[in-house]
Amino acid sequence: MTKTTHSSPELPATTGPVFQPGDTGYDAEIAGFQTAYSHRPALVVGAMHAEDVRSAVEYAARHGLPVAVQATGHGLSVPAEGGVLINTRRMTDIRIDASARTARVAAGVQAGALIEAAVAHGLAPLNGSSDTVGVVGYTLGGGIGLLAREFGYAAEHVRSIEMVTADGRVRRLAPGDELFAAVLGTGGNFGVVTALELELVPVTTVYGGQLRFDGPLVERALEAWRLWTGEVPEQLTSAITMMDIPDIPQMPEAVRGRYVATVAIAFTGSPEEGERLVAPLRAVGPRLVDDLRVMPYLDTHAIHSDPPQPHPYTSFNALLSDLPADATDAFLEAARPESGLPVIAGFRHLGGALSRRGSAGIAVDHRQARYVARAIAMPGPDNAEMVDERLADVVKTVSPWTIGHNLNFLYGGPAQAGAEQTRAGYDDGAYDRLVALKSTYDPRNLFRYNRNIQHG
Repeated sequence: MTKTTHSSPELPATTGPVFQPGDTGYDAEIAGFQTAYSHRPALVVGAMHAEDVRSAVEYAARHGLPVAVQATGHGLSVPAEGGVLINTRRMTDIRIDASARTARVAAGVQAGALIEAAVAHGLAPLNGSSDTVGVVGYTLGGGIGLLAREFGYAAEHVRSIEMVTADGRVRRLAPGDELFAAVLGTGGNFGVVTALELELVPVTTVYGGQLRFDGPLVERALEAWRLWTGEVPEQLTSAITMMDIPDIPQMPEAVRGRYVATVAIAFTGSPEEGERLVAPLRAVGPRLVDDLRVMPYLDTHAIHSDPPQPHPYTSFNALLSDLPADATDAFLEAARPESGLPVIAGFRHLGGALSRRGSAGIAVDHRQARYVARAIAMPGPDNAEMVDERLADVVKTVSPWTIGHNLNFLYGGPAQAGAEQTRAGYDDGAYDRLVALKSTYDPRNLFRYNRNIQHG
């Protein structure tokens, strides 16, 4: 098959398609899962492989243009205005080495595809709650997964990185390289990652699912979960979410129009032990949903039931050193439906392996955090700023226990994404070290459509 190469004095040489505003296909190429914001680049490169990425970065550097990257668009909140967008969604190669328990994934691979490839060998990746999220973007942000308390951050299980840096070089990084540790935990600040080699874990089934409680039991369920998380083993990872279920036909009739609390659970121990562990939660009272069961790993996307359709959203979070009753009471009060704006609010249980730093010393900090509080809402075209302010107010209720935030769970608009917010994602001193590396590897800040590490 003959490859078509796109090149001219004005365009980079690529085998993948190149789009400019007004071209047929441009709008489809820039579209992503997040619809609250949208890239509007001067040029889009639909990369087919690492050489296309290298050519696009080289072109951008030569013309002094900033670079944005998109695979699925789940994490977008700092959209490109002008510059070059590299769309990696066509880069979908997956190679499993079952004997080494590793997977090599290209930049456009989605979690569901990796899960399917891994389970065929009796293995599982350390993916997050959604099976449509891009593996590379999720991992570069750290990656708090379904089994996070047992295995730690997904980024700690990276064996090697292939990436293109601002000088147009394709680099292959391994633990011990100074850039290796900096790339993992900083999003796309140091270049465009074209492939990762990841460790897989020998997990084939999970005891998990949801317990969902109706409005009158929400407060009791939250308090029971808070106390319960102080006792459960590391093999159990969970989250609780409070939300007002829309009264629309797309929602199950049993929960439609109700204010509910949902506990999502993933446990790698025996089902008998799982049943024993969840007894204190079931004792809260009747459940609208109780689908805890042994499930094949392929079905674990049902644990959190993240929406599969593209939609607008904005989100703030706070990493917490503790979660006393005062914190949950204030947070719940601020996020109640009658407080003005529908907010999806909740907590994820951290600790366990997440609190231990691996030998690679990756740029994922605040390891002493025991919980992360999250507030999410869906802005409309005219109220994005108001929604961001509302969510910030919800998260401020837990400020006495806040030690920073998780950059992977930040979807507030570009006005929020300044140096102060980025710095708060790292321990004291860590940000300064990252700034020094940024000045070395990306002195012109080519990669700045992100939670940007700024220098100079």
